[in-house]
Amino acid sequence: MKRVVDTLGSAFLLLIGWPVLLLLLIWIRLETPGPAVFAQIRVGKEGRLFTCYKLRTMVAQTPDLPTHLVEGSALTALGHRLRRLKLDELPQLYNVLIGDMSLVGPRPCLPMQTELIEARRRLGVLELKPGITGLAQVKGIDMSDPQRLAEVDAQYARSQCFIGDLRLIIATLFGGGMNIDRILPSGN
Repeated sequence: MKRVVDTLGSAFLLLIGWPVLLLLLIWIRLETPGPAVFAQIRVGKEGRLFTCYKLRTMVAQTPDLPTHLVEGSALTALGHRLRRLKLDELPQLYNVLIGDMSLVGPRPCLPMQTELIEARRRLGVLELKPGITGLAQVKGIDMSDPQRLAEVDAQYARSQCFIGDLRLIIATLFGGGMNIDRILPSGN
């Protein structure tokens, strides 16, 4: 049932959201040089690697690091707004549509985040597809605390259900998790 909801939901959202996505793609290209879509290898279900797509919110040559390790000076003016509103994640609807991700699940991490990956493996979280939003995101837990994040992800894994996922989507749409973007202050 979850896959059906993911497929129909992502297809519907892409269908109605494509004008906004197109406008944002053009805006990004006009604001800074480089591609408008950012592609990054992430860890998916069962530890399988996949390419995760996002709108580019940082200057094109930013190092490939977890967000909490990136300096604020790398963020573009539009990127700051996109991240705050979580609009940078719109291209992940494509990841959901093709089956790499789910609408709701643990946030996908980078392969270099080995402490988080091992904690998720130990707690059974890697049995789930990563999601665009999830319990940890809505609770404001970012990837800078891998053990706590894995524990909340495991809590989601044990209690996931259609109504719970719907609540997490609604909470995200109404601002849940909007302040978890912990980018380093400029100059660190």
